[in-house]
Amino acid sequence: MNNKITTLSRALLILCGIGLLVVLFAPLWQIDLMAPQYPEGLVLLIYANKLGGNVDIINGLNHYIGMKTLHTDDFMEFKLLPGIIVFFSGLFMLAGIVAKKSYMNMLLGLFIAFGVLAMVDFWRWEYDYGHNLDPDAAIIVPGMAYQPPLIGFKQLLNFGAYSMPSTGGWIFITVGAILLGLVIYEWRRSKHANSTTHLASLLLISLFSITLSGCSTEAQPIRIGQDNCDFCKMTISDNRFGAELVTKKGKVFKFDDTHCLVSFLQTAKTEEQQRGEIYCTNFIAPHNLINVKQAFFLQSPSLKSPMNGNIASFSNQDSLHNMLPKYYGNTISWEDMQK
Repeated sequence: MNNKITTLSRALLILCGIGLLVVLFAPLWQIDLMAPQYPEGLVLLIYANKLGGNVDIINGLNHYIGMKTLHTDDFMEFKLLPGIIVFFSGLFMLAGIVAKKSYMNMLLGLFIAFGVLAMVDFWRWEYDYGHNLDPDAAIIVPGMAYQPPLIGFKQLLNFGAYSMPSTGGWIFITVGAILLGLVIYEWRRSKHANSTTHLASLLLISLFSITLSGCSTEAQPIRIGQDNCDFCKMTISDNRFGAELVTKKGKVFKFDDTHCLVSFLQTAKTEEQQRGEIYCTNFIAPHNLINVKQAFFLQSPSLKSPMNGNIASFSNQDSLHNMLPKYYGNTISWEDMQK
């Protein structure tokens, strides 16, 4: 059985090794914090060897709720991680030089094991900081913990916390996807005719899947009586008038009224270029959300929405016109609603 890998695979492995060295200088992970008193948001950046971003401000806020302050010197990981990254960078380059499938397969196993161990350690760190609180803190909420999400969004009191990979993290994920694609390609090549088309297809599928998983702008269900409006902070109680903004990073903001949605957008809490998709509740099918680009809007004082926006959205014009005898008013476009 041929244990050699192709020249293209060797070149990609060496490029991946070089790419991992970039991770030494780019943030691996970031936690964004959004709250009314910080309209521009706060960010905690986690590098291979330090913490960055608004660390001092976050430490000041954490002090009030009894969380430990964050200091680079407190983390053993920052002493070990740069060496581990350099180690894997060397392994990738060596795999390209040795050019053996068995060596590449071993590298994939080590890389996956490291990724799992790193995420477990990150979760452990978040759990410790979110649960081991100072009993003499100025603000104590019985039963409340402040563990940030491992990945995704979580509401912590009046702060929305969003955790996701940053530049270095995406490089790590991309390198892993390429390595997996190469292992599959070389395995398939040993059973089928050599074709670089197979390799390109596998790599494109892997990278496309990673991109979609990290940047989904799909709508999430609005939970009536549980979710709070991200503008007025009232509990969303009427399932006919809800709205939702999903940013390009996948962060979700929910609203109890189109008036709150538009007001939120006008406060510039989310930069226009970072907005992903915007949805409104279908008035006649409240569990369905309609993208505002495809929605039809009716404005009527008799609608009496929670925050007096008095605008209902429909998936088609016929549904809107059927409501006019009961809710007499005017049609309005999404563009006009934002003026």
